[in-house]
Amino acid sequence: MVKTPISPTHKVSKVEGLKEKSNFLREPLATELLEDTTHFTEDATQILKFHGSYQQDNRDNRVKGQEKDYQMMLRTRNPGGFIPAQLYLTLDRLSDEYGNHTLRVTTRQGFQLHGILKKNLKAAIAAIVKSMGSTLGACGDLNRNVMAPPAPYKNRREYQYAWEYADKIADLLRPQTGAYYEIWLDGEKFLSGEEAPEVKAARQQNGHGTTFVDKEEPIYGEHYMPRKFKCSVTVPGDNSIDVYTHDVSLVVITNNEGELQGFNVLAGGGMGRTHNKEESFPRLADPIGYVAKKDIYALMKAIVATQRDYGDRFNRRHARMKYLIEDWGVEKFRTQVEQYFGQPIEPFKPLPDWKYEDYLGWNEQGDGKLFFGLSIENGRVKDEGTFQLKTALKQIVTQFQLPMRLTANHNLIFYDIDPDHKNAIETIFNNCGVVTVAEKIDPLTRYSMACPALPTCGLAITESERALPGIIEGIRTLLNELDLGSEEIVIRMTGCPNGCARPYMAELGFVGSGPEAYQIWLGGTPNQTQLAQAYIEKLPHKEIERFLEPLFAYFKQDRVAGESFGEFCSRVGLEALRGFSETYQPIERVKLIKPRRIRKHQHRVSVPDEMFVQLKEVSEKEARAMNQIVKEALEAYFAK
Repeated sequence: MVKTPISPTHKVSKVEGLKEKSNFLREPLATELLEDTTHFTEDATQILKFHGSYQQDNRDNRVKGQEKDYQMMLRTRNPGGFIPAQLYLTLDRLSDEYGNHTLRVTTRQGFQLHGILKKNLKAAIAAIVKSMGSTLGACGDLNRNVMAPPAPYKNRREYQYAWEYADKIADLLRPQTGAYYEIWLDGEKFLSGEEAPEVKAARQQNGHGTTFVDKEEPIYGEHYMPRKFKCSVTVPGDNSIDVYTHDVSLVVITNNEGELQGFNVLAGGGMGRTHNKEESFPRLADPIGYVAKKDIYALMKAIVATQRDYGDRFNRRHARMKYLIEDWGVEKFRTQVEQYFGQPIEPFKPLPDWKYEDYLGWNEQGDGKLFFGLSIENGRVKDEGTFQLKTALKQIVTQFQLPMRLTANHNLIFYDIDPDHKNAIETIFNNCGVVTVAEKIDPLTRYSMACPALPTCGLAITESERALPGIIEGIRTLLNELDLGSEEIVIRMTGCPNGCARPYMAELGFVGSGPEAYQIWLGGTPNQTQLAQAYIEKLPHKEIERFLEPLFAYFKQDRVAGESFGEFCSRVGLEALRGFSETYQPIERVKLIKPRRIRKHQHRVSVPDEMFVQLKEVSEKEARAMNQIVKEALEAYFAK
């Protein structure tokens, strides 16, 4: 018998009750979608997440006494970051018709569309599904997008295995409820590809109590998971997907002939935490063992069942699998997994050292064709002035019908490129002002990441995506003044402690801790194999460069050969860093570096209530943001 996930003798969170009453993710979402309102209730938004959308409001447009500017963020689910040409062109169109005219590559290899109004949400999701895409399970308390290295090597079988099993694990753990197609496509079911027969069989196989027999959700049951659950599949040595940060990471193991034998398994990673809550913390995954290829689905179900049945369903801050493993210890966790698995887990196989790869620029893919990796600053695909990235991507996909793979560092890879098309593709990028040579990109920008944060993320405490470019500009100036201009430092920033851009693995991590203030983390490594440590709790934005100067000076003075900034901070320790900073004498300047510009609309203009009502009506009718309408009206006025 499967253990009942929710015991009647234990308290559970409100969200657990909502899941139980939702009729497998249908209500109250389905009913509220039909209502002529600008937003969903809080109960419906919890269920909406499972369908791949968060309800947000644009905080730049908040006016006291007036309704929030409600918008939906829509996220795609595409294992291994795979985006076919048809799907990309649909997303590009939807971003203009219903969104804010941009796309956002996520740090889990998906796309996000921002600015969608409630009334347009159904049309947007239906269009995505009909173009070989999906949003089901991109958010919510279940398995999220399964990640894999984006490199499309056709002559390296381990990379093909990683793609294959990212797809298969995603299929195995995909929600089986009919709610998604009922709500968004009126019951019409579209599939982007047929499931492998062994995946279908594995999902229904009960074995040792991992499955709910004759239930609409055979793996999840009516309560789904205690919290989000994240997986990846990679190859030995390739850490392009931050292997230690997932609930489960599988590492492809092949024999000398390149044939797949099985998988090393790591479990218990996760980045989310909460300020001033010591029971919440980032954690690296632990090696669990090795499993043969034939048993991988049973092992995955056993891990899911362990977290499903024993994870914390009362305190959502303590509900990720990393806390279960931290509380139990690896041995107890492995023992419980083996009970569901029905056999011992074999010892972990030796692996080479991990290395971060971003695959930028032109590369051979091993079959006579090319692939091209493009750096996208903070993942934002947009047109802005002479920089016309969105236009360039649309032209290239339309003309050459190229598939793409999104990366975990929110970049993009085109592949299956005919070598004869290389010059034409380069010309399109050059005409649109897009830099294609990796060496011309500042390394601080190349290896950085930031979450969207303000103005749309409801969890954001402060800026991230809009602030990081200016902060990097200031850091680069400081490094140049200290004769450290060639340094490559992995910098990551989030507007809150949830860690979407994985700042706790960075050499220099910024975590929003207050308005225009950040908690600073130091000591991660360039290859993302070591957890950073919290160094200062709340650093004002304007003090960043003054704060970093002594740390960089100490690094320059006492580093060892080949040592990165993060490795240096970890080696000398936080107390030594503090001691040096306290006695450091700043370098003399003509003037201090001025605080860097935050890319946001700083100024606000109020309008009379009756005009706001008219503006909102036009915004909803034309599916355009209110600030865009106002901008166009003012441009027309000043052009007279």
